[in-house]
Amino acid sequence: MAVKVLFICMGNICRSPTAHGVFAHQVAEAGLNHVIEIDSAGTHAYHVGEPPDHRAQNTARQRGYDLSDLRARKVQSIDCEEYDYLIVMDQDNLVDVKALCTNGSHEKVQLFLRYAENTNTQEVPDPYYGGSRGFDHVLDLVEAASAGLLQEIRQKWAL
Repeated sequence: MAVKVLFICMGNICRSPTAHGVFAHQVAEAGLNHVIEIDSAGTHAYHVGEPPDHRAQNTARQRGYDLSDLRARKVQSIDCEEYDYLIVMDQDNLVDVKALCTNGSHEKVQLFLRYAENTNTQEVPDPYYGGSRGFDHVLDLVEAASAGLLQEIRQKWAL
């Protein structure tokens, strides 16, 4: 049985694919890609089928993460049942995904930064309309939260 993690932002071209790529890298380094499945999605269908934003890809590539094979998709209600973790980037995503998950799976929906240590914010900011520094900041937050999430999964699922 695999532990299934879904990262969710608004358009699925900046924050959630970055989280997907970073977490997949950390999972692979831990030798756990055979027991942890990872995907990402957006609450809106603005970019379905598109690759991650080129700025997100470039920033990730500079740190050794490859996002080039990821494609945007919209989160669906079946995801609430299929995934063990529905990890959202901000409060708006939290509200949207909890509204989608009407089958009693609200406890699976969590803000990503709850897993990050030493951060003074609860939300991963959307870097889409900002400059490249925003993408670096997002990557810093995602790396920290990914490490905490992986630690939580390893403890909870005895991996």
